[in-house]
Amino acid sequence: MKKRKKRAKKGEPQTITKAVTHIGLEAANPGKLIALDQLAEVYLELTQQYVTLFCTDEVPNGFRAPCFLTSLSERWHRNAIQQAAGVAKSWRSNRANAYQDSLDALADYQEQKADGTLEENAKEPEWREWNVPVLRKVCIQANGNVVKLEEATDTAFDYWLKVSTLDKGNPLLIPVKLAGYHKEQFTDPETGKRRTINSSVTLNKRNGTWWVTLSYDETVAAQIDADAPVIGVDVGIANFITTSDGKQYGSFNGRLRERQKRDREKRRRKAKLRKCLEKKGMAKEKRPSTSSATGQRLIRHVRQEINRAVNLCFSEHEGCQFAYEQLSVASMRFKARAMNAYMRASNLAHIPAQIEWNATKRGVAATKVKSAYSSQECHVCHYADRKNRPNQQTFCCRVCGHTAHADTNASQNIASRLGDQQLRACQNQKEIKALLLSRHEQWKQKFRFLVVEPPVQLDLWACSEMSTDVG
Repeated sequence: MKKRKKRAKKGEPQTITKAVTHIGLEAANPGKLIALDQLAEVYLELTQQYVTLFCTDEVPNGFRAPCFLTSLSERWHRNAIQQAAGVAKSWRSNRANAYQDSLDALADYQEQKADGTLEENAKEPEWREWNVPVLRKVCIQANGNVVKLEEATDTAFDYWLKVSTLDKGNPLLIPVKLAGYHKEQFTDPETGKRRTINSSVTLNKRNGTWWVTLSYDETVAAQIDADAPVIGVDVGIANFITTSDGKQYGSFNGRLRERQKRDREKRRRKAKLRKCLEKKGMAKEKRPSTSSATGQRLIRHVRQEINRAVNLCFSEHEGCQFAYEQLSVASMRFKARAMNAYMRASNLAHIPAQIEWNATKRGVAATKVKSAYSSQECHVCHYADRKNRPNQQTFCCRVCGHTAHADTNASQNIASRLGDQQLRACQNQKEIKALLLSRHEQWKQKFRFLVVEPPVQLDLWACSEMSTDVG
């Protein structure tokens, strides 16, 4: 049995896995691909059964005993259980985070209602139960027990993919031809030799074409310095990244925003057409799809812009450690549908993931910190109030008068929260708000000459410690 890799401790070299995607299997003859289609159909159905089981009735367990009948071999059955367990674990984790955020939003709503600061027409947050994930596209995450990569010799191909099929004892041998950029990725630049490819592979079918994804491990030396300056990172839509030193990287506004508006209008027109055709009795498969090639290109271009922004941020802050906010985009909701579409198109959830990946591959320390009230808290006096932000871009503290760009103020708060054990111990937003208010009171006691004291408000200046009156 293969031993699991131990997670590297802080300061130790880390081993990261890099994937090489979009390796086409066009060189295989049609007969082999038909057999692969038949295998995928049975495998996807079995995996869906275990995904439903792990998301509803049982805790995800990749080593669970088989309980569904299938024509797949025992090894393929085990592979399907492990893939389903991974999908279910991710789903359960995201759902738990979204549910906690929903409880925090409800508590915030009730607090504003009790204080009389609730906005007009504000609705009470309601929890909507998540649907069980449905596997619509073919994706097979196969280990070395069912799919084996063998190096090809005396042929024009680079590798052979040996795949176990429904026909026991007759595996498929699918040729794999690497393109020039694939070979470049698999070549170690220091030694000039081909890297060792991992045994696990991923098979995907998109638009009738089969693709394989291979991966390899790379060791990255850790460059963590405890005394390194801390850079706080605030994630947003108007500016993808805003750092605590006032720099901003990337934006969804402008060209990408205009493309998103056009694509949304196009999909809305298609949706209306589908509805009209449905009333006329047209079959579902004959109606036009609401998805479009322009929408898919927009998603890719947004991700590319995010990747460029994150890469530029890291390259301009060498020798620093990063603190970034812990976001739960799945629970974010706006009142207007247009704003929800705007947020989804900006691919906000991809930014923290890209920050984590960049930090890992560079050996840099990047730590998630709790982001509750980071955009409402004053970086100077710790007073947290939504009225501190008169508009989206401006932060103006109602107590001490500190003024700054809203994203810059938030990133400074995030930087100061790195290593804050008291804040880390807070379980919900209510506890975080209480901690910030207590720190604000301590600030007032320390710098009360900057704040109008209650004795002044009550015309008791002569009795105050700040009074300079004589007699």
